[in-house]
Amino acid sequence: MAKKSDLDDYRVPFFDGGKKLKAFDIGSVDPSQKPFSTGAKDDDRARLAEIGAQLNELQEKLHAQRRERVLLVLQGMDTSGKDGTVRGVFQDVDPLGLRIVPFRAPTERELAHDFLWRVHAQAPMAGELAIFNRSHYEDVLVPRVLKQIDDDECERRYRHIREFEALLADAGTTIVKCFLHISKDEQRKRLQARIDDPTKHWKFDVSDLEARKLWDDYQQAYSVALGATSTDYAPWYIIPGDSKTHRNVMVAELVLRTLQGMKLEFPPAKESLTGVKVE
Repeated sequence: MAKKSDLDDYRVPFFDGGKKLKAFDIGSVDPSQKPFSTGAKDDDRARLAEIGAQLNELQEKLHAQRRERVLLVLQGMDTSGKDGTVRGVFQDVDPLGLRIVPFRAPTERELAHDFLWRVHAQAPMAGELAIFNRSHYEDVLVPRVLKQIDDDECERRYRHIREFEALLADAGTTIVKCFLHISKDEQRKRLQARIDDPTKHWKFDVSDLEARKLWDDYQQAYSVALGATSTDYAPWYIIPGDSKTHRNVMVAELVLRTLQGMKLEFPPAKESLTGVKVE
């Protein structure tokens, strides 16, 4: 299927190794874009189902090999669709070998350790595709916006994250990170929809409105985070997400190409089973 753009067009430039963090302007990407859409929602959904079948087969090979690992990181503002992305992209994938890890505010015990302590334990095992719904980035973004850490500590933490992700990559983990990019107006609509629907009240928290007041601060913090931690071994991709269907298709395309690039195969047949008959 022809594409107006390629995934590389939405990959954040790699960190240049400078001592001072350089921000990537996420505002340069229009969240209402649909570069991976056919223009018809039904066709996009059909494409998503097609990709889902391919992902299921590739993930089965990954799990059967039990050698390599995949980590998908989903980050974004409140209502950007992290849960919806997981449901939409992986609904046809066998849960065997698939693990979703939701990160919330750290507990008192977790705060007593270094900020990556709780994250390393959730890294994917051999043969596993792990999905971080929020991640270790929350432990820099939130305290930076709330002025709980200064610029120097922010730089240190992003250096630690680069080194942590390099360790995972060296151990055979393929890392893909997605920033689900929505507009402030789209967030307003989604928050209002949660308020207006009593069955969605459980998804709404008054603190979401407080965070919304800091929209510009969070956008700037994300710009710094993406610019400081997009590397050749753990790249960031900007996913225009005002359209939920397009968001799912684009993330699915990214995961599909990632798994295809790993040249996954089932383990060799066992000669010892040749001619074996089950009585």
